[in-house]
Amino acid sequence: MKRIVLIILALILGAGALAFFFRKEIILFMVVRADRPAIAPYEPVAWMQGPAEAGAGAGGQPPNIIFILVDDLGFNDITTFGGGIAGGRVPTPNIDALAARGANFTTAYSGTGTCAPSRAMLLTGRYPTRTGFEFTPTPNGMGRIVSMFANDNMRGRPNVVFDREAAAAAPDFADQGLPGEEVTIAEVLKEKGYHTVHIGKWHLGNSGEFHPNAQGFDESLLMEGLLHLPADDPGVVNAVVETDPIDRFLWARGDFATSYNGGKRFAPGGYLADYWTEEALKVIEANRNQPFFLYLAHWGVHTPLQATKEDYEAVGDVGSHRLRVYGAMMRALDRSVGQIAAKLEAEGLTENTLIVFSSDNGGPGYIDIPGINDPYRGWKLSLFEGGIRVPMFVSWPGRIPAGTVIDTPVAHIDLMPTLAAAAGAGLPAGVEIDGRNILPLAQGEGGFARPDDAIFWQSGYYRVVRAGDWKLQVDGKQAKTWLFDLANDPAEANNLAAREPEKLAELQALLDRHHAGARAPLYASTTDIPVAIDKTGADEVTAEDEIVWWPN
Repeated sequence: MKRIVLIILALILGAGALAFFFRKEIILFMVVRADRPAIAPYEPVAWMQGPAEAGAGAGGQPPNIIFILVDDLGFNDITTFGGGIAGGRVPTPNIDALAARGANFTTAYSGTGTCAPSRAMLLTGRYPTRTGFEFTPTPNGMGRIVSMFANDNMRGRPNVVFDREAAAAAPDFADQGLPGEEVTIAEVLKEKGYHTVHIGKWHLGNSGEFHPNAQGFDESLLMEGLLHLPADDPGVVNAVVETDPIDRFLWARGDFATSYNGGKRFAPGGYLADYWTEEALKVIEANRNQPFFLYLAHWGVHTPLQATKEDYEAVGDVGSHRLRVYGAMMRALDRSVGQIAAKLEAEGLTENTLIVFSSDNGGPGYIDIPGINDPYRGWKLSLFEGGIRVPMFVSWPGRIPAGTVIDTPVAHIDLMPTLAAAAGAGLPAGVEIDGRNILPLAQGEGGFARPDDAIFWQSGYYRVVRAGDWKLQVDGKQAKTWLFDLANDPAEANNLAAREPEKLAELQALLDRHHAGARAPLYASTTDIPVAIDKTGADEVTAEDEIVWWPN
């Protein structure tokens, strides 16, 4: 009997030791298995059908508006600016053509260095100081998982800091959204008689008042998973980023799912970029005889890195397997832009359709592909130029001259009032809009100005302002400031904070005024992430390397 007891104790101790050794994998398994609704098989979307004939005629109705937003695009990922993936060996002819057909805003900025707050700003035209939507919602448990696995090997960086109390107090992922009281461009255009459609990523809350249908969209084909295709699909090529804990979570937690107008989750009809484009073409055809607003929000080139075998083979040997998959994803996005343009031409809608193309932020360093944001320093999860400089192209044949190039700084907050002006719609009464209409710039009319010539960014204690050609960055966690003269130093190589105290004080005063009386964040940040400005996630960091802290 004593021997049996000893054996049982030994087994218990052994199991406990194994559980402790594999505790992170066990926690990951528990997190990714929680709250996984069923996914029905693919089913076609029954899109609403517009009128069979045009009412007032093409010349008498306001322009159709298509906003194509891509995800995590590096400034150097497209060939428009003379670069491109693998030194330009992955061309983007359709995106380049779109830029050439209208206005190329060469100094365009995202709302911030991560996706969701940028999306809130472009839809509302308002800063987080007004909306409180300051941090990017992450799936339940993600912050804990990422911090656990990241801190196993930070490669010379400080550890990620995870606040368990703040995470426990945070709303559910689906309820971390843009408040229903905010007025989106979709609501403004709907009031003007537009049929409004959202396809793709949303990331502004999925329930109740936060859902796209509650934020002004008549129809929404909503991204419900994290995968571009199932990882075991025979037509997919995957590239895992072994050094990235975010990637590890996405592969473990990812589903391949979508939903239409808040209904059941079902499997998309193919690789997401292609599937969403095919559905967008159906929307254009269904609404060819009435003004429509189509917000096509792609998931590419965001991780997990997945491409179709067809695109992977077409790109060819451009370098590493990961770079080839990344290039193939870019090829799919470029094809999407080309197909949208071709459909408009086929339906006779080109002349009366305004198209905007942009990215929600810059490319991330954690995918371990150098040079994607060249010539700028920094990555997604930073407010250096590499994290927030994005392409912004506006095409409107007959109204915006082809080949227009504008170097005046503009930002995502400017898109809401710009699209409203293009549609002839007024701005919502009683709502302070921070953005400015940039159509006069695109049409060569002049008269564009913003208060103090200033654009602001923020994420918790990390705050930034660009006023004129000067840019001040303040990292409150490490009490560090960077001051750059972007006219002479666009890559932010020379910190002038110590040499230009008067300019520093001037910009600091702008920041202080901007944040005076600001609305508190809707929910607290839970994770502090150290980002090496000049190194990818796989690189070792030394004491000489600059780091910025990103709260989320």
